[in-house]
Amino acid sequence: MLEVLYEDNHLIAINKKSGDIVQGDKTGDAPLSDFVKTYIKKKYNKPSEVFLGTIHRLDRPTSGVVLYARTSKALARMNEQFRNQEVQKTYWAVVDNAPPNTSGTLDNFLQKNKKQNKSYVTKNNEGKHAVLDFKLLKKLDNFYHLEIKPKTGRHHQIRVQLANIGCIVKGDLKYGAKRSNKDASIHLLAQKLEFTHPVTKEATSITAPAPKDSIWRACR
Repeated sequence: MLEVLYEDNHLIAINKKSGDIVQGDKTGDAPLSDFVKTYIKKKYNKPSEVFLGTIHRLDRPTSGVVLYARTSKALARMNEQFRNQEVQKTYWAVVDNAPPNTSGTLDNFLQKNKKQNKSYVTKNNEGKHAVLDFKLLKKLDNFYHLEIKPKTGRHHQIRVQLANIGCIVKGDLKYGAKRSNKDASIHLLAQKLEFTHPVTKEATSITAPAPKDSIWRACR
């Protein structure tokens, strides 16, 4: 069942669950976009093909807000906002170690290894510039709850930049976690998306609830 967080004639936002893929890939698994199209087709009794534009993506093991466009106009305008870094993205992460400071900025250059589907922090300013702000929200029994606001949108940016300072996201084997989560998720949540509505021009904020497990519950 889809969990719809926001819906109007121009946009639809879904609470993506870990394991869902936002758009079709080489795995051949049915993407979330297919289920959203089916939902729209049934709800509005649309006889023809449903338009749905993918505005942005989340990594497969990540959960949280995913925004799709229901019109080509909304897609073009939202793409421009993302391109111009006018969209404020807020993530929550549960990590295994405390960051060096309670808040700060991570500023690195990243290179993607396509064969490994993994990114690396590079030296000598090689690759793509990646910047994020972080803040420690809460110390848990064995983990730390962080808020992250990325300023750029690079491949696996939050995961690799946090791992680079010794703050590995819980369950993220790809970036050094000692153990996986039982459901193959990682404790990274796209918690909030803030932007200007592409048609009404109103300030819009969409928030996703955290998954229902004991670690996320402890963060509240």
